Amino acid sequence: MTNLLLYQRISQQLAEDIRRGVYQPGERVPSVRKMSQQLNVSHATVLQAYANLEDQGLIRARPQSGFYVHQTPALTAPTPDIARVERPGLVTRSSIINQVLTESRREGVFPLGAAVPHVDYLPVRALHQQLAKVTRFHSPRAFSYMFSPGFEPLRRQVAIRMRDAGVVVDPNEVVITHGCVDALQMSLRVLTKPGDLIAAESPTYYGLLQLADLLGLKVIEIPSDPTTGISLEAFQLAASQWPIKTLVLTARASNPLGGTIPEDRQKQLLRLAKDFDIQIIEDDIYGELMFEQGPAKALKSQDREGRVVYCSSFSKTLSPGVRIGWVIAGKYQAEIQRLQTFSTHSACSVTQMAVAAYLENGGYDRHLRYIRQEYRKNLTAFQLAVQKYFPEGTQITRPKGGFIFWVSLPARVNTKELHMRALEQGISIAPGLIFSNTEQFNHCIRLNCGMPWNREAERALMTLGMLAGQLCQDAVAL
Repeated sequence: MTNLLLYQRISQQLAEDIRRGVYQPGERVPSVRKMSQQLNVSHATVLQAYANLEDQGLIRARPQSGFYVHQTPALTAPTPDIARVERPGLVTRSSIINQVLTESRREGVFPLGAAVPHVDYLPVRALHQQLAKVTRFHSPRAFSYMFSPGFEPLRRQVAIRMRDAGVVVDPNEVVITHGCVDALQMSLRVLTKPGDLIAAESPTYYGLLQLADLLGLKVIEIPSDPTTGISLEAFQLAASQWPIKTLVLTARASNPLGGTIPEDRQKQLLRLAKDFDIQIIEDDIYGELMFEQGPAKALKSQDREGRVVYCSSFSKTLSPGVRIGWVIAGKYQAEIQRLQTFSTHSACSVTQMAVAAYLENGGYDRHLRYIRQEYRKNLTAFQLAVQKYFPEGTQITRPKGGFIFWVSLPARVNTKELHMRALEQGISIAPGLIFSNTEQFNHCIRLNCGMPWNREAERALMTLGMLAGQLCQDAVAL
């Protein structure tokens, strides 16, 4: 806490007071003048602290009145239970995953399934301006090949951004990729060979299952807690029984559960990986969307042995379409670059230059503050709607960042059937079966709340809840 700025320490303490009930919903917090006198700090410092609390959705300003604790209905639905360990196996879900994704892309479908941010939350205008400048003033270079490791000014900006994740890295250690999946697949190709066993969180990102299938890898799924991430006990047990080559995980706002591994457990995880000589690939694509900046750092920030290969992208913050990601591979960098040089060269030259210019010219941090606040508000609204409209017994995760959450319905609800019935009503969801190579999550769904909360969104969730309720009744009738 001593490393935090003064306004951050003030906002953190007041946030803790709000969570402990010192200040109740709808109650006025101390005025700026009073807080300034109590703490012997400037009015500007208190205002900055209160702005930080507003960004977190904890307080609201009322004109000519002051700041009040934000009043929202209580989220009382329980969180889902942890999964169980099952034996490793080759991936068998790819055809189902492709089918679900294809059906979800239909024209006019309300997108509760795909983890894609709404265009309203993307800096489209600013990116368009930078693209126009690059193509106008730097056209010879913009329309030429860009070779590995990528555009140096962009790698420099990424290195600067990595400081917020707690990772000190030189621009020369950053390799620009075609998004995060490209970074993941190159990392897996360098760290494994066909037939190897990798470990993944359970439930896990379906894209990882597809990659494992393409690369001929076996997967063992490690149960993960919806709050604290991967189970260290289950990981240790699995590592003692099977020859795990690589562990792939998300330490901050995992997909689909949303769990974040606390710092002490991150250190324990790295010790276990060292004991069993297991390399780790960290997918940190939601890292910059953590609602509270500061406490949660990337797993890579704790890495002192070069055991963690770090992957991320701007797909969830700037635009999925720019296809700009990066990998920090340490001792594996030369192999990554060699693989990239003889496959994709690097990401698109024009977009690399445009994104670099956007990051250099400022505005990105302001953009992040805005979308974090919006996603936090959306998450609460979507969760409360699920709690209101879905069948009794529904469980909901509580992510600390990002714009997706996991819903566990009563066990008798088959969410593949729910997915089909929802599509008939013009609604897409991501059924739980695509997030695992097992049958454990066939009653679960992942929902996307990366879109404005409005009547259309509420109607979609009301319809989805009604369909889930019908499936419950049908199951009982059988």
